[in-house]
Amino acid sequence: MSAVLSILMLGAMAMAIGAVVLWRRGGSRKQIGLMLLLAAIMIANVGIWLLPDASGNAPLSQQLD
Repeated sequence: MSAVLSILMLGAMAMAIGAVVLWRRGGSRKQIGLMLLLAAIMIANVGIWLLPDASGNAPLSQQLD
């Protein structure tokens, strides 16, 4: 599961960098916005798995038990 989360973060960084490069080249605003939205969704998914809830337990640590 750690490998999947790592790949997800690398993908999010690649999408964000790709959006910046596309923005500098004068690409389509819609495509840039969608790339940034996808990167934000990917980061949020990683956060859901890693951030602890009110009781202090992260979903990833509960899955590994």
